[in-house]
Amino acid sequence: MGASVPDLGLPLFEALGYVDDQLFVSYSHESRRAEPRAQWVRGGAASQLWLQLSQSLKGWDHMFIVDFWTIMDNHNHSKVTKLGVLSESHTLQVILGCEVQEDNSTRGFWKYGYDGQNHLEFCPETLDWRAAEPKAQATKLEWEVNKIRAKQNRAYLERDCPEQLQRLLELGRGALDRQVPPLVKVTHHVASAVSTLRCQALNFYPQNITMKWLKDRQPLDAKDVELKDVLPNGDGTYQGWVAVAVPPGEERRYTCQKPRCLAPCSLESSVGSLSASSCFLLEFCSES
Repeated sequence: MGASVPDLGLPLFEALGYVDDQLFVSYSHESRRAEPRAQWVRGGAASQLWLQLSQSLKGWDHMFIVDFWTIMDNHNHSKVTKLGVLSESHTLQVILGCEVQEDNSTRGFWKYGYDGQNHLEFCPETLDWRAAEPKAQATKLEWEVNKIRAKQNRAYLERDCPEQLQRLLELGRGALDRQVPPLVKVTHHVASAVSTLRCQALNFYPQNITMKWLKDRQPLDAKDVELKDVLPNGDGTYQGWVAVAVPPGEERRYTCQKPRCLAPCSLESSVGSLSASSCFLLEFCSES
């Protein structure tokens, strides 16, 4: 999060970088330095990669602040007071990165959010931008004139980002691929004419996990269960639960399938799956 007004105590531009769910780098406009946030990116083995990331972050620092003013101007939000400050506060969020699938195919993403709402998304296949709201059209048309920038964006998503991700996975081997199986606990709660069975998965890693309830050994549909978001414990592990409401007396027909940890960046839920082996994500935020 960032701010151009010092009294708010927020940086003008801030970036955080993740491999899967592990924070490994941070950057702020004030320091203009990339700071390691994980032990496995410290040391000489990461020096060349760190130089590349630092240069990219410095370039994005300038570029995204310019983008921010362009978007504000197209929203008529760039008016300043007589004191030379903006009359109201706005935020820009940028998420970009790439995923490497289990078959070694890759997918890149580059998205802008403005004031907490989806705004623009870059389409590397067509070198254009997809507007998520009508007010984004002006910025979309303005940016699509710059084909050089579009080609640079595509080159990063399709070439540089996957190469950096592979290097980060090599550096983080051991820390990133560790597996901590969940501690499973099933509880039974009775309220009025309904019994609730809750299957809890505790203290597991990585974050992604599949949890299912079976009725007569058959998986229940997602609409028939209550799936709680996976939450961090604060010690590097996670917890989550899935619950099902059943008629009293039929509890024995239901079984909690042993929760199974998935590969990082997996998109699997209680039904179906689409898994990616690893992903590299950079989050940027600015506030005026």
